[in-house]
Amino acid sequence: MKNEQFRCDCPITSAIDVIGDKWSLVIIKQMLTENKKTFKDFTESEEAIASNILSSRLKMLESLNLIRKEKLPTNKKTNIYLLTDAGIGLAPVITAMTMWAYNSLGAVHPAMAVDERTDMLFEDKDKFAEFMMNNYREMVMGLHLS
Repeated sequence: MKNEQFRCDCPITSAIDVIGDKWSLVIIKQMLTENKKTFKDFTESEEAIASNILSSRLKMLESLNLIRKEKLPTNKKTNIYLLTDAGIGLAPVITAMTMWAYNSLGAVHPAMAVDERTDMLFEDKDKFAEFMMNNYREMVMGLHLS
């Protein structure tokens, strides 16, 4: 039986069905590189995602096991969203897209962000992806979740 979330059985098309919309990969990028965890964190980001779309994307990403929802240990009323291993595994995709953006869009979008991580990215993209994944895992460990 075909899963209704996917158009076909092609792996590329299936990946695009999950992360190819305007917001899903942005949310994952924010979690991975900006340590965003709460609904409020996401709504206050510079990308300005509408709350109804954010809610929908978070539910979809959770249903696909890319993120999980838990309670903030210091405030049980606040939900936090954390990447699963599958979500963290998108770090190399984000790294590749970042490199492509710098290499292919830099001339038409010269204001694109450059920071201390940019040099690390171009020195060794695999090491950079690993760095992002490890930083994220350390941040989650620091939350002392039950």
